[in-house]
Amino acid sequence: MIAFQHKLPAMHVNGKNNGTYNNWELVMPGLLTTTDARLGEFLHQLHNIVADDRRLVFIDGKKLVCSLNWIRDHVHQMKAFKHWEYDIRSFLDFIIKTQREDGQFFELIKQMDDGHWQFVHPESRILYNEDNLALVRLEIEADIEYLVVEGAMQVYRVTGNRIWLEDILPDLEKGIDYMTSHPDRWDPQYGLCKRAFTIDTWDFAYGKPGTNRKIEADTPMSIHHGDNTGVYQAMRQLAWMNRLLGYEYKALVWEDRAARLRENIMRHLWNGKHFIHMLHLNHNGADEKEEERLSLSNAYALNRGILTLEESRSIIEEYIHRRETTDAFAEWFSIDPPYPEFNGYKPGKYVNGAISPFTAGELAKGALNCGYEAYGWDIIRRFMELLERDGSIYFLYDPLTEEPQGGGPSGWGAAALLSAVDEALAGIEDMDTGYKKIRFSPRFPVTHYTELRYITGYEKTDVTVDLRWILTEEGMRYRLTSPAKTVDCHLYIPAGKTVKDICVNSTAMTYSISTIGESVYADFSADADGVLDIEVIFS
Repeated sequence: MIAFQHKLPAMHVNGKNNGTYNNWELVMPGLLTTTDARLGEFLHQLHNIVADDRRLVFIDGKKLVCSLNWIRDHVHQMKAFKHWEYDIRSFLDFIIKTQREDGQFFELIKQMDDGHWQFVHPESRILYNEDNLALVRLEIEADIEYLVVEGAMQVYRVTGNRIWLEDILPDLEKGIDYMTSHPDRWDPQYGLCKRAFTIDTWDFAYGKPGTNRKIEADTPMSIHHGDNTGVYQAMRQLAWMNRLLGYEYKALVWEDRAARLRENIMRHLWNGKHFIHMLHLNHNGADEKEEERLSLSNAYALNRGILTLEESRSIIEEYIHRRETTDAFAEWFSIDPPYPEFNGYKPGKYVNGAISPFTAGELAKGALNCGYEAYGWDIIRRFMELLERDGSIYFLYDPLTEEPQGGGPSGWGAAALLSAVDEALAGIEDMDTGYKKIRFSPRFPVTHYTELRYITGYEKTDVTVDLRWILTEEGMRYRLTSPAKTVDCHLYIPAGKTVKDICVNSTAMTYSISTIGESVYADFSADADGVLDIEVIFS
């Protein structure tokens, strides 16, 4: 009943340009529309920013491919480069196989004439003198073990390599056991992970020189919500991996541990609106504002599976409220309010209050998934304007002048924004491996587009998901070509429209209607065999 009106790719639609000259938008993921090239070009530029962080490291007779030389940056950027990178395992494998006996992972590789290896105790570094490289763990960091689990989960989604997963699973579990038992990492009184007092997940401690990243007797220690929501996510991922491999009892144990951790997180770190920044242990902190301080890991928590819908919406409402009351040009704070000073960083400088694209990307994804579709799209649209203005996306921005600040990889934020478009706006989530099972929750009706083609997948394994969509007064149509055998559909219905019928491959489909806030969705599950053609007919 509803026909696609234009072929894509095309140079012109209705007499005007609708794409770039040689379709630079056709990257993975990529988008073509009948209206303009802005969103497709945005994805292309995000792709390039992440790809520009690709590095080769030659160490211990091995060639490693990494997005910069820190496993943190690598895993955060994996949200994007998993779609096109061919060597997705080498850096992660190196980090896993050099795991310390007690379960700690190292995190970064630096030249030996860089000082990082001197910032830690000897047991937290390995020197490769012939290569002039050092493998280092900055001791005050507490996010590495859960990020390694997250990276392994992403690699498995792409490759589906069960033999590899079974081989590394004990190492992943050992890392999380270390985080929840070692006296440097675990506080038994609160039943929560701890770290040095830093700004959110950062790597310099309050009142300590930048050349000291050790944990010592006088190091100020605190409990940070982001470390704990990350470990919760890792525990749930370990449960999923164990169940996949047939270890049901171990899966149940990890789920039980995650549930107990969540109880402690919500009891001690949730203030009723959002997560507090730090719960201090052996010191009094820098001021009295930790309860109200909104730090960037609140945005990450939206997408870690730990929050109820109501709790997620509460965090999003807090960001919306602060947008209305802040003097900053945007609400994507690294931290708010900033500290009067944190190790020389004044308010608005670096992570002491600068505006971050990684916060924006995670917040946009959470908003799109939690009934704030217009707000999520608005975040993406505002960053499209920033990129068009500056020609790139930067690691941080001055909150008042909007001027770019350095200090880290731009690809970190670019990957978060790309992932928000891919998994929340296009709504194509790989729930198995190689997109054999898809959760399909597209929200294109919230944009100004009415017809488009969206392509995602994994280049490494030659897996492609190809989506066509059109919106008319009579209804909308999605044609999803993919390897999926099962597609769980959660279709956003445009405001003011009601559903009369849904047909899948020309057959009437039974569906249910759900609401998230004021947003309406049509829900059903469909068997797929190559092509799933969905027509939603409006009343």
